[in-house]
Amino acid sequence: MTDNNFSNSFSLTDEIADIVRERILKGEYKIGEKIKENQIAAELRVSRTPIREAFKQLENEGLIDYIPNRGCFAKGFTRQDIEDLYAVRKALEVLAVEWAVSRITPEQIQQLQEQIDLMEFYTTKQDGKKVLEINSDFHSVIYNAAGSRFMAQVLRSYKEYIEQTRKALGCDQTSLKEILSEHRTILDTIRARDVEAAKTAMSNHLDGSKRRAEFIYNVK
Repeated sequence: MTDNNFSNSFSLTDEIADIVRERILKGEYKIGEKIKENQIAAELRVSRTPIREAFKQLENEGLIDYIPNRGCFAKGFTRQDIEDLYAVRKALEVLAVEWAVSRITPEQIQQLQEQIDLMEFYTTKQDGKKVLEINSDFHSVIYNAAGSRFMAQVLRSYKEYIEQTRKALGCDQTSLKEILSEHRTILDTIRARDVEAAKTAMSNHLDGSKRRAEFIYNVK
């Protein structure tokens, strides 16, 4: 199971929710398995109150089911969940890059180049965690370059869930060069102000992301 070192940067409820969320997304709690309050309380040496609050948070995220008089049960991720998640992601991010191509500033293009340079450095170091962090920053620049407050609001809420999932699933080290190449292509098409090529590059990248998520998680 996950090592538990509570930090000062999150509330106890958030810490517990992070631990249980990671276990669900990694499949340590199987779909339909009961998640027992008393077991977690004993393991983490906490009272049941923050555990119940964490369960409510995870229920709102759609990761657990609460059944009155029976308890909480893991919902986990199915292949359909992955399909739905990436369908939404693809629709939003292809639109974001379409808008960004015509609106992006030279400074933002330079920011994207800096992210690519960092991604290349950490790819050579085989540091998947850092590559995923930089990947998030790269896409954030594109979100900002899209120049839409409404789009930014939608993407912020969506991005939080993507990041939670990505953090739990981790990264297959053998895919790092592929991820770097996909981001280089996106930057090249944005720099060329080629809308259709940028949309295709983003679409291909997200198809690759979905395939890698399915491989890592081995969903059914």
